[in-house]
Amino acid sequence: MSLFPELEPVPEKPSRVARKAAPAASLPPPDNRLQSPLQAQFDAVPVASGWRALLDPFAASPEGQALRARVDAAVAAGQAIYPAQVFAALQRTPRQQVRVVILGQDPYHGPGQAEGLSFSVPPGLAIPPSLRNIRKEITRDLGLPAPLHGHLGAWADAGVLLLNTVLTVQAEQAASHAGWGWERLTDQLMQAVAADAGPKVFMLWGAHAQRKREGIEQARAASGQAMSDLLILQSNHPSPLSATRPPAPFVGNGHFGQAQRFLAERGVVLSWALQDF
Repeated sequence: MSLFPELEPVPEKPSRVARKAAPAASLPPPDNRLQSPLQAQFDAVPVASGWRALLDPFAASPEGQALRARVDAAVAAGQAIYPAQVFAALQRTPRQQVRVVILGQDPYHGPGQAEGLSFSVPPGLAIPPSLRNIRKEITRDLGLPAPLHGHLGAWADAGVLLLNTVLTVQAEQAASHAGWGWERLTDQLMQAVAADAGPKVFMLWGAHAQRKREGIEQARAASGQAMSDLLILQSNHPSPLSATRPPAPFVGNGHFGQAQRFLAERGVVLSWALQDF
């Protein structure tokens, strides 16, 4: 059971305020539908990224084969499945560079939104409500200005793994691929990061993410790596439905500053700054 019970987040859709804040959102959204077989997505992750040692055995397992068949069948049936790059987070952030994990639930399910990085949307799209609260918290916590766009690729390049628990979704149907088998793989990915050497920070926002805490802690303890180099931060989800609710509001949680200080004390420099393009 979560330490911080809360209502489930509402589906992410741009608000009217978001549209006013990002005039470029009137541009046609990019085509972010999955169009290649899922096995090709596994194969596209570079061996040098360090993730293939986990991806390949999973893809070949009975559970992985069943997942591939189910996703491929949905695409073949004409369903719009997002995102086009399922493993963008792993391609963007090599395993050896991960310092922070921000865990989302499943990809955005609106046209053009999902890009394979949790909470991130491509430049030019309206900023979803949860991401708006994330940006507000960074400004409140660190005094950093928020850019006009909602693309978090700079964080991924800096060692922040923007991972969702479920990596595909059907258009306009939040959590439609929950229980298909992605959870087993993403648990393995998170636990591998926890077991790797060096300081690690996990940001678990909301009851869904907080269910992963036990596995993360167990993996770290079993690895023999210092538990003092593991920081797990918990609060409510940044969704407007829960961001200000007790007992652990997202707004005011100070997680970005805590992560930055924790890593700095261990010789790792991390900047949360995002620049306009």
